[in-house]
Amino acid sequence: MRRGEGVPVSRSVVIGVDSSTQSAKAVAVDTATGRVLGTGRAPHTVTGTGGARESDPEEWWTALVTAVRAAVHDAGTAPGDVIGIAVAGQQHGLVALGADHRPLRPALLWNDTRSAPQAAALADRLGGPGAWLDRTGSVPVASMTAAKWQWLREHEPHHAEATAAVRLPHDLLTERLSGEAATDPGDASGTCWYATADGAYDPEVLALLGLDPAHLPTVAPTGATRVGGLTAAAAEALGLPRTVAVAAGTGDNMAAAIGLGLGAGGLLDHPVVSLGTSGTVFAATRTRPADPALAGFAAADGTHLPLGCTLNCTLAVDRFATLLGLDREDAVPGGETVVLPYLDGERTPDLPAASGLVTGLRHTTDPRALLGAAYEGAAFTLLRALDGLLIACGLDPADPAVRDRPLRLIGGGARGRTWTETVRRLSGRPLVLPAATELVALGAAALAAAAATGQNPVTLATAWGTGTGQTLPAVARDEETWERVEGVLVAAGRGLLA
Repeated sequence: MRRGEGVPVSRSVVIGVDSSTQSAKAVAVDTATGRVLGTGRAPHTVTGTGGARESDPEEWWTALVTAVRAAVHDAGTAPGDVIGIAVAGQQHGLVALGADHRPLRPALLWNDTRSAPQAAALADRLGGPGAWLDRTGSVPVASMTAAKWQWLREHEPHHAEATAAVRLPHDLLTERLSGEAATDPGDASGTCWYATADGAYDPEVLALLGLDPAHLPTVAPTGATRVGGLTAAAAEALGLPRTVAVAAGTGDNMAAAIGLGLGAGGLLDHPVVSLGTSGTVFAATRTRPADPALAGFAAADGTHLPLGCTLNCTLAVDRFATLLGLDREDAVPGGETVVLPYLDGERTPDLPAASGLVTGLRHTTDPRALLGAAYEGAAFTLLRALDGLLIACGLDPADPAVRDRPLRLIGGGARGRTWTETVRRLSGRPLVLPAATELVALGAAALAAAAATGQNPVTLATAWGTGTGQTLPAVARDEETWERVEGVLVAAGRGLLA
């Protein structure tokens, strides 16, 4: 029981699971209201040095079971009240299964960069980057699953040859729950072997990769599609009835969009800025953009979810705070100082070998202004990527109808005053700060509810209000700072940043 309560109250409950790089998080949600009744969490282990990043997929299942059981217990709900479950997982990871349907080796995670040479070589095939954009919506980079599979073929051919099935992280967990080999368009679109225009695997790409299509899961129409009930083994492990509907599920970015109410049943062409270790910008749209700077993802509900990513965001700014001996909130606007905090290279703009650049220092420069300039450089880079995304979707960022749509600001940085005010000042847009902190798990819960009830998951999440929160009105855009930072980026170019 929860907090010493008595007999559980009968209600309809769904479970949303966020199986991320570091942990499994589960939420038990009241289907009618979207209220979070209970939560659970269990850690994952990531290993590897240099560019290697790997995890044992069996640990993901163990963590999911632990987290789901904890969420149901915390909710104080009867197991029979649970009607649906869905998993949203970290994208791109490669799980190679043997004939016994067990992992042949640890999974190669999204942030394993050893496959960068394979990605570059693949990008030159099939007609070059433009052809990849036309086919899959994205150009191969190290994070994409196709590059990881090619790395496995070249570096561990014995494992590639022994592979009987290839799964993404969320696919594996959905299959453990339901017994069905299923994925969805959203997560599939992060592989670079799924044709987003056709809604199917690309046979020519699979042939290039030497990948048997029979080794891949079936692509369900949406992430909310019911793919089955719980297997006997899964029901016993979770302590839930076999009647629980299992949704196809999706990738973590797609689930976050659902949780925010983005999609055909809610908001289209409304931008999101996520402030994490890296920064991302995305929007649900009916347009299928083709831009090499974007990941041309599909959304979980049948729309598109183009996404831009910058490598340097909260972690880079926190590093400047540490170097200066300041608290991360002890910052003021940068003034004439400009910082491009590209400490890990940069993906958008495409400057993989870049390092940080500081200019405009004086004897009188306030250290707090130097930290403020780091915030400005990171926020500028992310907002510049957002402008590129909007343009690729056929929208004019300067059009008042587009400019006045509020930014939904999420991620760890969205809870910081300086981050919020810097994005507000440089964007000139109103901001919405959603109150919910587990948007991926909540988006998965909406998919679970949709699988169990037949409703639209975006409509459900919108009714639940999971994407609502404090709204900050727009302030005048700081054009002077924007132009100063942009001028330094253009002037430095590849000469100083390459």
